[in-house]
Amino acid sequence: MGKTTSLLMLAQALTREGRYVAVLISAEVGAPFPDDPGAAELAMLAEWRRAADMQLPAELRPPPFPDAPPGQRIGAALSAWAQAAPRPLVVFLDEADALRDAALVSLLRQIRSGYPDRPHGFPHALALIGRRDVRDYKVASGGSERLGTSSPFNIKVESLTLRNFTRDEVAALYAQHTAETGQRFQPEALDRAFELTQGQPWLVNALARQLVDVLVKDRTQPITAADVDRAKEILIERQDTHLDSLVDRLREPRIRAVIEPMLTGTALPSVPPDDLRFAIDLGLVRMTAAGGLDVANPIYREIIARELAFPVRASLPQIKATWLTQDGRLDADRLLDAFLSFWRQHGEPLLGAAPYHEIAPHLVVMAFLHRVVNGGGTIEREYAIGRGRMDLCVRHAGEVLAIELKVWRDGRPDPLAEGLAQLDEYLAGLGLQRGWLILFDQRSGQPPIAERTRREHALSPAGREVVVIRA
Repeated sequence: MGKTTSLLMLAQALTREGRYVAVLISAEVGAPFPDDPGAAELAMLAEWRRAADMQLPAELRPPPFPDAPPGQRIGAALSAWAQAAPRPLVVFLDEADALRDAALVSLLRQIRSGYPDRPHGFPHALALIGRRDVRDYKVASGGSERLGTSSPFNIKVESLTLRNFTRDEVAALYAQHTAETGQRFQPEALDRAFELTQGQPWLVNALARQLVDVLVKDRTQPITAADVDRAKEILIERQDTHLDSLVDRLREPRIRAVIEPMLTGTALPSVPPDDLRFAIDLGLVRMTAAGGLDVANPIYREIIARELAFPVRASLPQIKATWLTQDGRLDADRLLDAFLSFWRQHGEPLLGAAPYHEIAPHLVVMAFLHRVVNGGGTIEREYAIGRGRMDLCVRHAGEVLAIELKVWRDGRPDPLAEGLAQLDEYLAGLGLQRGWLILFDQRSGQPPIAERTRREHALSPAGREVVVIRA
């Protein structure tokens, strides 16, 4: 998000104004010692002194931290610093959510204990900076059953979220580059950048960096919407640290409980409200203007699906590209034959490689399609809570193929009619007259995939041609 840079600049601005001593320090160095609060304290205090020496003039730096028993060193250090400071002390504690278990509880207890002594005997203000709310720290500490009390977490006055940029703010940020270099962003490029990022600050900046430093270095050339799409693909393929962090979250059971039904398009099950807020606080999902839950932005939507399909992609056998014409274009009929052959032969064993069991068929199909485009095209995905399906749009060498995925579960009617109506809407949006509808039959007692997989032909309510694949 850029939170560390933002808070460092805020601390510097507050100190320059002359009313406060403000500093940004980090708790991250204490993370390797979750069950040894004493060791975590020593690591953090050494880092805090280094950070203060770098950020503050000599007269505002902390005094020697007093000796104190393990479990009391943080409180003693902050108290001594606040008393020695010539102005009220403001502390921004970054990466506070990196701590876990006993180290985290000890830190929070010491902060809570020192609160009544502010502003002369403890920092005038202290902000915990991280990617989750204080209410979620209890989970990182092993849960309330181990703590026996919620009091260490009852220290919050207010939670502030670094919101996403608006479209106008993205335009204003990119206009700074134009003012400095003369290189313009076409209006369509600005619209596309906002559409792909939804204003997520890290993505907005990372996308711009790829555009101006990698793709369009000639400052006389304007940035186009096509350039933005190319930059998006580079970001997704590179998997920078921010995106790796995002992917790592997908393995958490609380996040899986939210993401898995989104991918299948089913209703959200009975998920604790705190788990849902956690996913929203992380910036992974968002509530739409209409009140539904959706992935935070199209780039995250692409990364989530790609990463979940990666174990299956790694397990794919060698597949000959029989779906290409002599001039390298995509032949939908050949692709259909190749997919049916692949699914009958490899679908059953590959389902076990998928990390999310409920969407295993979707992930196998996406892995196959990734092999099809293989760097020469793109796959666009649409999915959200309650949509009842996943939509895929395969683009390759000028050819476009729309595919809808639906699941037939126990106790439900054949989803064919609903799927044809939904695919009709999707095809209309893409301006296409034909597409595929893949129905995964996951009812109990079905014959093996190789026996039940077949193709049918149907017409959508608007008369569009549809290949129905019963899988």
